[in-house]
Amino acid sequence: MATAIQRIAKDLCSLSPSIFHPLRQIQRLPRRLVPSPYLPHSHFFCKAASPQNEDSTQAAEALSRYNDRPWDYLESEEYIERYGASPVWEGYRRNHKGGIPPQKTRKTCIRGDKICGNPCPICRDPNTVIHHQNVKLLQQFISPHTGIVYDSTQTGLCMKQQKKLNEAISTAQDLGLLRFQIPYVKFTGEDFNSSHDAVGSTPPHPSLTSGDTWYKWYSEIIPEGKEVAKVKKAYKAYLK
Repeated sequence: MATAIQRIAKDLCSLSPSIFHPLRQIQRLPRRLVPSPYLPHSHFFCKAASPQNEDSTQAAEALSRYNDRPWDYLESEEYIERYGASPVWEGYRRNHKGGIPPQKTRKTCIRGDKICGNPCPICRDPNTVIHHQNVKLLQQFISPHTGIVYDSTQTGLCMKQQKKLNEAISTAQDLGLLRFQIPYVKFTGEDFNSSHDAVGSTPPHPSLTSGDTWYKWYSEIIPEGKEVAKVKKAYKAYLK
């Protein structure tokens, strides 16, 4: 049997290589992966999740979480870890040239898709949104002693956010969400006319008693006849 098998192998090798050439081409064809109908597409290839993608997804989830209710962010653990019990503008310093800070803040921190190097306390944190219902955030920009809104040079807000802050505070005060002080005036019921002794003993001005006006040009001015004649003579050709 062994000798017969060896003979058959020799006969096959002696044949023309044209018989085996198409078989070799079939073996060299690329193999295609046929997806199974029972497995989803995510199981075909293994994808490693990068830490950058995870951070971006977490940031997007946080933004969508506080988009409709921005006042919930001030009670979250993220806010407490970042700011603690201090306001959002405490410790902020704007970058500027020289030793003297500018007298006014910048107009805006975000222009299109570009953000400046050191944005203001509101623009640097996308979760801090100025809204008239976000009372805890608005109270951080109001003095508890005087009730006056802090100036932007003290808090570091840009002009755009400062304008939004003033509008939100006025809206919250109109809706009764924020308290504001009204000056107390005590009415004694006294008559504040000029009938007291200091004014009553002072004699009035002679012009008031005589009926003349206080100033001469307040009364009717009658020009002199000579001046009127000169004007008529000069404009005789134009007068009818």
